[in-house]
Amino acid sequence: MKGVFTYIERDFIRWIRYRVGVISSLVLPAAWLLFVGLALPVQFTGNYLDFITPGILVMTILTAGISSGSLLMFDKMLGFLNKFLAMPVPRESILISKILFITFRGIIQTSIILILATLIGASILNPLQYGMIYLILFLFGVFIAAFSTTVALYLDDHDSFAAFTAMVTMPLFFTSSALMPYEVMPDWLSIIAHVNPLSYAIDAIRDLGTGAIPVVPIGVLAVFAAVIVVISGYVFRKVTV
Repeated sequence: MKGVFTYIERDFIRWIRYRVGVISSLVLPAAWLLFVGLALPVQFTGNYLDFITPGILVMTILTAGISSGSLLMFDKMLGFLNKFLAMPVPRESILISKILFITFRGIIQTSIILILATLIGASILNPLQYGMIYLILFLFGVFIAAFSTTVALYLDDHDSFAAFTAMVTMPLFFTSSALMPYEVMPDWLSIIAHVNPLSYAIDAIRDLGTGAIPVVPIGVLAVFAAVIVVISGYVFRKVTV
């Protein structure tokens, strides 16, 4: 665990020093929250800000998590990965640290978005509900970060990975339940949205807002995260041995 914490500390220092990246990572979700959450008329959801905030939170985690592969790829291209592999710590520490760093970074970003949403009119929840929201975001962040890292291990260059993230991110978001409820979707979109991993996280956060405990969605996200982490660990060891 000491090796994991050391790698996480290193990535956090690098992230904080890249101030433009810190600010730019918050611009898009904040813009969605302000211009979509406040500008669209209330038609089918009551308080649309309450409806769209879970989608924006999950989108923020998605955007942060999908970039985890690029961190590992840059370490490989710049020669840091070979140096890390030569250190007397388990090589899986490198992978786990990347996944946890990206997840915690995404949670920091979502915390800012959540505060902004509350300030502009979203409903205030109780501490238990907020704790459950962070649990859902953590599980989803681990799932996305592990998935992205696994893909990056198979790609040879940053351009290919950037093309992959562009191809995946927006289609996943727009085919989820982030922007509209299932009952107003076309039938084909509703089918896709019901099996979209983003929808599990978004719907679970919305259920918390109604006072329910989303046991099934949280369980599904936990299974997704555990399976992808195991696969990612296997691929990482296979590629780096």
